Amino acid sequence: MAESYERWRPSYAPELVAWVAEELRLGPGRTVVDVAAGTGKLTRQLVPTGARVVAVEPLDEMRVELAAAVPGAVALAGAAEELPLPDASADAITVASAMHWFDLDRALPELHRVLRPGGRLAVLDQGRDLADALQQQVQAVIGPYVPDPAGFRRWRDELAASGLFGQLEDRETSFEQLLEADGLAERIGTISYVARLPAEERARVLDRIRAIGRAQRRSPFPFRYRALAAVCARVD
Repeated sequence: MAESYERWRPSYAPELVAWVAEELRLGPGRTVVDVAAGTGKLTRQLVPTGARVVAVEPLDEMRVELAAAVPGAVALAGAAEELPLPDASADAITVASAMHWFDLDRALPELHRVLRPGGRLAVLDQGRDLADALQQQVQAVIGPYVPDPAGFRRWRDELAASGLFGQLEDRETSFEQLLEADGLAERIGTISYVARLPAEERARVLDRIRAIGRAQRRSPFPFRYRALAAVCARVD
């Protein structure tokens, strides 16, 4: 799974990462912690800022890919609910495509604890653009297996209610990933809810996705995303 994730998940939209880096004031002498870093898709885009980058990831197989892909970052085992870092040790924290997985009652106080006074938190996500015709075809196949996309943003209400962080400032953009039919099936196979299906059912789902890819008018074809970022400050 980690190898497929590394190969088929896209990097984050460069203009969105640039905005986040500016908002977090990343640069030499600063420390940013990328929580739930996975294979380091965002981590590697933070390294060129010159900041010290610490990536925290709970899954061993993901950390192996991360360490190989991003030798310029420090990779640590740990989870958002129990970060392996001292109090007030980070100037900034990033969370990319993972906030919806956290136990926020535990994770938000941990993020607050690790941030220095005046520190900032950035949450990034990029989801499939369900206004796109191809994405609608894909959704018709996998919709029964994946949660309502609106649920992935419920963290915003919990963050606001926590009183630990200030008001969110948002940015949004769109981008495309070029795929062929087999790549489309591999990409959809990296969705955790699809990856966890029984083997035979998963194979049937991915065969249907592959057929959608083969029916496209050209190859490679664009696979559209909506990318979002939100930044807020630690409340001291």
